[in-house]
Amino acid sequence: MEYSEAIRQMPRHQYDALKTALETGKWPDGKNLSPEQRKHCMTAVIAYGEMHLAEDERVGYIYNPKHDHCESDDVQPLKWDK
Repeated sequence: MEYSEAIRQMPRHQYDALKTALETGKWPDGKNLSPEQRKHCMTAVIAYGEMHLAEDERVGYIYNPKHDHCESDDVQPLKWDK
């Protein structure tokens, strides 16, 4: 089975388990993720999101009102004081 097909067939509960493992750095049994496992989990979580989730539900989504082509009066530019 190809990687993309495996991601396409992945049940939501497996995606949630991978996402939780990334968030905590541990597998459900308490063992730590290795750097390589973390990399593979991240790749799978991103790929799953691209295939199955709306943009605003994906890992790393940041709301951008300009992207949605709407102007809002409550959006204020950030000003840095020196």
